[in-house]
Amino acid sequence: MKDWFKYNSILMLLTAVVFVGGYFFLRLAYNFTDKMPFTQEILLIVLGTIATILITGMLLNKQTSVELSKEQSVKFLDLKTQTYQNLIDTLEEIVIHEDMTQKELMKLKFHTHRLAIFASPEVLKEYRNFLDVFHETAVKDKHVSMEDSSLISQALAKLTIYIRADLVGELDEEKEHSSKQISAQIMANIK
Repeated sequence: MKDWFKYNSILMLLTAVVFVGGYFFLRLAYNFTDKMPFTQEILLIVLGTIATILITGMLLNKQTSVELSKEQSVKFLDLKTQTYQNLIDTLEEIVIHEDMTQKELMKLKFHTHRLAIFASPEVLKEYRNFLDVFHETAVKDKHVSMEDSSLISQALAKLTIYIRADLVGELDEEKEHSSKQISAQIMANIK
């Protein structure tokens, strides 16, 4: 960002130098070229062309910077979405199989590391709460009973509320859906 500001400052300074220099050049040229036809107009065309090139360069640099930033945001959101989806898929496998293997627990540990990279602090905090419930219910006996499944589902629903807020929270606010309404709907869906 500092490099961008420095580069734009240089372009702005060059534009100012061109305009000020052009002004003094025109004043001088007007005095020397009163008798020559179209000289003043040609000087104005050259000065206008140079100013247009500099301004266009500044605008194109800004546009490129904005597009790159937008592209990075989209890629990051895709990675984040994929990470959350993989976590939910892994949890689904564990609950459906009822008996947990060491391999599935190892997958869950790796998801924890992935979440540390992409997830918001709120999601990480709720994920910790989910893991507490998960360990209390399923990990101790390496079996997921119907009661365990219900508790895990409730904890996962709370986690998905935070995941949704992390991914599309701003869009929900724009569409007049409060986070409480969405939370209530998600919790009602698991019953």
